[in-house]
Amino acid sequence: MRVARRFLVSGRVQGVGFRYFALDAARREGLHGFVANRPDGRVEAEAEGDDEALDRFEMALRRGPAAARVEQVIVDGVGPRGLDTGFEIR
Repeated sequence: MRVARRFLVSGRVQGVGFRYFALDAARREGLHGFVANRPDGRVEAEAEGDDEALDRFEMALRRGPAAARVEQVIVDGVGPRGLDTGFEIR
């Protein structure tokens, strides 16, 4: 079953390659959606795909790249939109 989730990641997550890390993790899992820096210093990601793949993606976001320091990840379920456009950095 296809599901979608929105992630807000805070901590030292901008300027450390976090979006590229998330892009690689999402593509590995075959997810569709996006990742973007927010003006408030957080990183936002919205991903859609298989439930287990989203669980693995979330674990990767909680870990982050080596230079990051993830302090909090807020996860919200959102309705899947049927995206089949791949995953991108915005």
